[in-house]
Amino acid sequence: MILIALGANLPGTDGRAPRATCEAAAAALDGIPGLRLEAVSRWWETAPEPPLPGAPWYVNGVARCAGGLGPAVLLAALQALEQAAGRQRPYPNAPRTLDLDIIAMGAMGETVRDAPDPVLPHPRAHLRRFVLEPLAEVAPGWVHPRLGRSVEALLAELPAAPMRPL
Repeated sequence: MILIALGANLPGTDGRAPRATCEAAAAALDGIPGLRLEAVSRWWETAPEPPLPGAPWYVNGVARCAGGLGPAVLLAALQALEQAAGRQRPYPNAPRTLDLDIIAMGAMGETVRDAPDPVLPHPRAHLRRFVLEPLAEVAPGWVHPRLGRSVEALLAELPAAPMRPL
């Protein structure tokens, strides 16, 4: 199982709205050799974290995929999709046209990897409601391999956050 978070809050270079960019990116995952798209969560509209005055809200979701790609190969493929969508990285947490993060990999998403990039599971996924809500839709019962807690338990520990399904 491979869990990939998708997000955007700026129009793509082609003028697509953030949701359309995320939908196209989810479909493009199925075109990566060695990767098969199995499920995509609902799309969620979420406030920027950390809050950034004037920044548009994000569209977020999670895709569940299968495949035998290694983490570094998958990361390079995801970064190529981001670049094709016009992703720029002027500063941490900047608004973006597309953000694709590997949340977890392995038969049950249990791979633990500290270096090199990507770190698995994603080091901040368990702190982000905008990741965990859609993750729970595509991988209910997933257990964080470092923390030993289910996605549902992790969600129960988080404070409410401004987000709504689209």
